[in-house]
Amino acid sequence: MTRRISGNASGIRRFARNRRGKLRIEIKEASNLILGGEAVANNLQAKTIAILATDGFEQSELLKPKQALEEAGAKAQVISPAEHKIKGWEMKDWGKEVRVDIALKSTNASQYDALLLPGGVINSDHLRMIPEAVEFVKHFVDQQKPIAAICHAPWILIEAGAVRGRTIASWPSLKTDIRNAGGNWVDEPVVVHNGLVTSRKPDDIPAFNRAMIELFSGGGKSERKVA
Repeated sequence: MTRRISGNASGIRRFARNRRGKLRIEIKEASNLILGGEAVANNLQAKTIAILATDGFEQSELLKPKQALEEAGAKAQVISPAEHKIKGWEMKDWGKEVRVDIALKSTNASQYDALLLPGGVINSDHLRMIPEAVEFVKHFVDQQKPIAAICHAPWILIEAGAVRGRTIASWPSLKTDIRNAGGNWVDEPVVVHNGLVTSRKPDDIPAFNRAMIELFSGGGKSERKVA
């Protein structure tokens, strides 16, 4: 039997807090997810997703979307210019370490179906200065593969030439950078435009995850704002 989960972000958070075990089971069993009242495909079992990050990634912006991808059936791999482990940033201080699945220098972007870019000032500023990281992102842009980026992550999208002509949400301090690069910056919880999902901050993660899963499963190609 196919179960469905409400698309209301606060409802999902309450359900996860009160009935955590059941929510995990239902996500794994569900073939559809309700997003804004519309049923969308939720089967990512054949997908391999790259997560590009380095030290200083915003902890919740990597761990929670990664969990959502895995619960939807995807294989999600952390790729980094660092080797072995990277350390997250949790709001105001250093957080957890995360294992690196594949070093950036050893990976092949063509093996991945989609890309997740967590935010974090330190992480995003460092990555955009690494030519190999920019080239990795540029593969997804050039091949028109779906990308999900949150908070400060659009910095590397600017370097990869992915911003011009797209509507993008981000942390507010990126507004001028995005506009100067030819993008349309908006203050919205989540925006889907031309194969790219973007959000502003950790509070937007529930909506970001739903839009990301929809896009990565083959939907959400046109511009759409989700509250």
